[in-house]
Amino acid sequence: MERKVKIGIIGCGGIANGKHMPSLSKLSDVEIVAFCDLIEERAVKAKEQYGTPDAKVYTDYKELLKDEEIEVVHVCTPNRSHAPISIDSLYAGKHVMCEKPMAKTAEDARKMVAAAQETGKKLTIGYQHRHKPEAIYLKSVIERGDLGDIYFAKAFAVRRRGTPNWGVFLNEYEQGGGPLIDIGTHSLDVTLYLMNNYEPRMVVGTKYKKVSDPECGNPWGGWKEGENTMEDSAFGFIVMKNGATIILESSWALNTIEPIQEGSTVLCGTDAGAQIKGGVTINKAEFNRLVEIKPDLSSGGVAFYEGISDNPAEVEARRWIDAVKNDTEVVVKPEQACVVSEILEAIYTSARTGQPVYFD
Repeated sequence: MERKVKIGIIGCGGIANGKHMPSLSKLSDVEIVAFCDLIEERAVKAKEQYGTPDAKVYTDYKELLKDEEIEVVHVCTPNRSHAPISIDSLYAGKHVMCEKPMAKTAEDARKMVAAAQETGKKLTIGYQHRHKPEAIYLKSVIERGDLGDIYFAKAFAVRRRGTPNWGVFLNEYEQGGGPLIDIGTHSLDVTLYLMNNYEPRMVVGTKYKKVSDPECGNPWGGWKEGENTMEDSAFGFIVMKNGATIILESSWALNTIEPIQEGSTVLCGTDAGAQIKGGVTINKAEFNRLVEIKPDLSSGGVAFYEGISDNPAEVEARRWIDAVKNDTEVVVKPEQACVVSEILEAIYTSARTGQPVYFD
């Protein structure tokens, strides 16, 4: 019989219901056997929808971690608690999938890396944009050397309006920031991943709170006066140790007519360029002509279960469980995700102080 990986879910809110549990439930070699949430009703509802008949419900994650049957834990809580829960889970002998961003602070992210190294357990972070067909295809193109040396990039997560007003998104204590740490983190991660460059030298950052009227046309509605203390946009200028430059743009609310979905990136190399913006486009010069190539990503892909899925959340879940079962490397390495957190924190620090942040 096929070995079943038994999973515990810690945090049964929006991201668990919107991504983690639906994706895991489509894998035949997975059983979700435990659910934990501070609000017991949420955990009970999750168990009823996604759990095994004898799945357990907890309100204290430390009690869940005592269950030796559980091999994998998914941490789907607010940013502030990512580090302590992930670290406790690793030391309890569990492999950990932690939702993005890795942690609220860079120091916490580094502690998570150290815990994974000390315990020998697998730790990965939920950057699902790496698992999109566009990113998978472009990664192969880049590894073949088609772009040459990538020396300039732009990472985008720009919403004209799209401030989440539910849960703890507007709670700086719980989350650590607004669009930069919420959606900009996705775009920075996929850009660094495609460049395979994780050595920042210097960061300059700015952030703004200029579109703050609760009646600004937000599609999800407004908020109580004074409730939203987050930035509505933040920008970073990042110089890597090898001289490469990355510009990061992120916003929940920006007066622009050109919103750009999170996970979008533009890469400029010595031999060719590429971008992920509503698909993949590769640009280069050929026979003294400028050429653009747009691959058809609507067919093909990787067969995972009963056919083929290009859903990035489902691909992420499959790759993660395969790494656990086969004891292979995870796609999103904790050391890489830690650099993302360090750069995000440097942008916030530079925005606050008005000074560049140097990494040496």
